[in-house]
Amino acid sequence: MNTIVFDVDGAGVATLTLNRPERRNAFDEEMLVEINETVSSLPSDVRVLVMRGAGKVFCAGADLGWMMSGAASTSSRLDDMFSTIDTCKVPVVAQVHGAAMAGATGIVACCDIVVAASSTVFAFTEVKIGLIPAVISPYVIRKVGYSFARSAFITAERFDAQRGYEVGLVHRVVDESELDSAVQQVVAGLLTGGPEAMFEARKLVDAVWGKPLGDVRDLTVAAISERRASEEAREGVLAFLEKRKPRWVEGPSS
Repeated sequence: MNTIVFDVDGAGVATLTLNRPERRNAFDEEMLVEINETVSSLPSDVRVLVMRGAGKVFCAGADLGWMMSGAASTSSRLDDMFSTIDTCKVPVVAQVHGAAMAGATGIVACCDIVVAASSTVFAFTEVKIGLIPAVISPYVIRKVGYSFARSAFITAERFDAQRGYEVGLVHRVVDESELDSAVQQVVAGLLTGGPEAMFEARKLVDAVWGKPLGDVRDLTVAAISERRASEEAREGVLAFLEKRKPRWVEGPSS
């Protein structure tokens, strides 16, 4: 792979590093394809995926030269990447520093947990060059809400990680010197959860969000009944009663 670096450690933690630092990790078609193929075909022993950027920034968004090339597949390639990250089979943690601009905020919005250095700058800069944040909008608006999105999309104003935290785009803000350790703490916590349960919990949020209580009653009752009967749940409850760690804490899930 030419635009990303991917590795998996012994605990099943995968790290995907955007690796075009000379272009501020701006994504072009090659990077989109490499991210999409990598995230959609993670090794079976991967439990958590961390996404980060090489160099001084997380990502500057789309490479404008590529975006304006007129390729018919440009927008669909972008959405393929966002959708693949959004539906990844394992929790995705974004480790964000420097800047996440324009389309890069789409990556951030698709991740389950976002840990950002306090010095990080975010912005939806598209209108400044006559574009709009179209493809990222469903993912971003779902995270930050109508009011903030409408203002931020129109003004293209920059905002810091603390503001990102206040609107729900970021989940944890730390000094840049503490970023690695903060992400490690988040990952360690995720490794204690049942792999199947975490995936189903994310699907549950998507299924329930925005719907009236009465419309989801049957869905939620069926969901907990199905999960309660699962092998993973039986192991988790038994481990709790026996005051021991469940099997998935002791090593990658089979």
